[in-house]
Amino acid sequence: QVQLVESGGGSVQAGGSLRLSCAGSGKTMSNYYMAWFRQVPGEEREGVAGIASEVTAYADSVKGRFTISRDNAKSTVYLQMNNLKPEDTAIYYCAAASSWGNGWSSPRVYEYWGQGTQVTVSS
Repeated sequence: QVQLVESGGGSVQAGGSLRLSCAGSGKTMSNYYMAWFRQVPGEEREGVAGIASEVTAYADSVKGRFTISRDNAKSTVYLQMNNLKPEDTAIYYCAAASSWGNGWSSPRVYEYWGQGTQVTVSS
């Protein structure tokens, strides 16, 4: 079993930055494909960024603004979010998968999820 705990959310003004962290435990986190998703109430969960060992992937809406990274020694995945926009407001979730068989951005691929952290961007 894998446990994921997100932190780093908060409220910022448009143009500001936040760094989210996802601390994993329970198994060797370096074996997992990791991703960040976000969800607005009433909408589907959206893939924001994913990372495998050397590969990263991003949603078009965040390319050039968000950076995903991982520190396997700390079993932690990060999401650096710069130039935040009001439309980035959502609950952000960390997720872990054994593989990306159906594509990194499909929520069905992921076996483990964190509890989420709220990000609010005001204009």
